[in-house]
Amino acid sequence: MDKALDVDAYAARWETAHPRDILAEVAGWGGHWTLAMSFQREDTVILHWATMVGLSFDVFWLDTDLLFSETYAFYETVQSRYPVLWRRIRPALSLTDQAAQYGEALWQRDPHSCCFRRKVEPLFEALAGYDGWITGIRREQSPTRAQAPIISWDDRHGLYKLNPLATWTTGQVQAVTEDEGIPVHPLHSQGYPSLGCAPCTRPTRPGESLRAGRWEGWDKFECGIHQ
Repeated sequence: MDKALDVDAYAARWETAHPRDILAEVAGWGGHWTLAMSFQREDTVILHWATMVGLSFDVFWLDTDLLFSETYAFYETVQSRYPVLWRRIRPALSLTDQAAQYGEALWQRDPHSCCFRRKVEPLFEALAGYDGWITGIRREQSPTRAQAPIISWDDRHGLYKLNPLATWTTGQVQAVTEDEGIPVHPLHSQGYPSLGCAPCTRPTRPGESLRAGRWEGWDKFECGIHQ
């Protein structure tokens, strides 16, 4: 696969392209891609389309050992429907070991440190050896994502980063799941537009941003894997 793509040119051209067409074009590049799966609507839509267009990819999910029970159950549903290679990436430290080294419930006292150990560090393992990774980032999700390009070069991990749904709205994503019968995480219908670890995620209130339910009480809007 070409390691010298003009990502700015592709990003500009794809501003008005359908995400499925973007994935189809990327499939023609070859290479080996991996899809970051948090089990939100965006991710299952991308999974559905990537399978349809014949992209060479697998799926990884960062199991922090703190996800909602509904997320673990939904994994079984989605994994059985889409029989690609699924990689479960876990932190080096168990929750017991983390508590022994840093104290109980680190996420309550220092969520930045907890996210780093349970998500940011494991991501390096998840992305090693791949040509590119695909995420469900959308600009509408938060101010920190408002300028997200459709494709870029990820300097930190040394591969391409593709955000095919960057320009799409929540309504567009939801319509696709309904029209194409794509599985949807049950917590989305219970007021959770953004899904993370159970201790650090609550339903959003009317008028709040899509990620307002994450890390309540902290000046924190990202876990760190997209920075």
